[in-house]
Amino acid sequence: MSGHSKWSTIKHRKAAQDAKRGKAFTKLIKELTIAARMGGSELDANPRLRTAVANAKSQSMPKDNIDRAIKKGAGELDGSIYEEIIYEGYGPHNVAIIVEVMTDNRNRTIASVRHAFNKCNGDLGSANSVQYMFDRMGSIMIDKTVIEEDLLTELILEAGAEDINSENPEAYQIITSPAEFDHVRSYLEEKDVAMLGAEVIWNPQNRVEIDDAKKAEQVIKLIDILEDDEDVNSVHSNFDISENVMAELG
Repeated sequence: MSGHSKWSTIKHRKAAQDAKRGKAFTKLIKELTIAARMGGSELDANPRLRTAVANAKSQSMPKDNIDRAIKKGAGELDGSIYEEIIYEGYGPHNVAIIVEVMTDNRNRTIASVRHAFNKCNGDLGSANSVQYMFDRMGSIMIDKTVIEEDLLTELILEAGAEDINSENPEAYQIITSPAEFDHVRSYLEEKDVAMLGAEVIWNPQNRVEIDDAKKAEQVIKLIDILEDDEDVNSVHSNFDISENVMAELG
């Protein structure tokens, strides 16, 4: 199983830029809050919260911010009540898209997501209209400068991971089953392997390769608009870019 694509390399760079702008903090706080609300504030008993805390620490979020978000989720402090919703549909050129949101106002969010699809010649679909084209898998990103590939490969095999992708020039991607995701992440944490991020993602069973720069820009525009929405937590698609278009886009 592979989660790598040329588009995933671009997304990794975009995520780093988001973190610099501080946008990542808003999404991390929402995830901490929801994880605590759903599974409680005890890290040992809440795998999702452990992952959220690890991701927050990897982005250098202050401990006070982390603790406050957890307390809000656990009901110890007043705050917004977030819910998770999945929207799905087709973007330009028949690209399947899944949008995961965390919102305290679903009417505002659905209006914003629908507007993005309509603006970019996409079509927001009904539930399960494209999910069947994707598989769930764990994805753990590790900076290539912190560990040698041979040692990392040995560690992840011991931990029960399924695969490692090293094609991204900046980071390794560790692939796990959803069931083994938290175990692998925790194992790497115990071995002091610093992680750029860890999440359970939607991995396309087949990719739609775009071999035209203008068409690629149209799809990227929709994804950018969605990712810029503060209610949107993540965007997944079966979109990929051909080598020649990658070179043209720079």
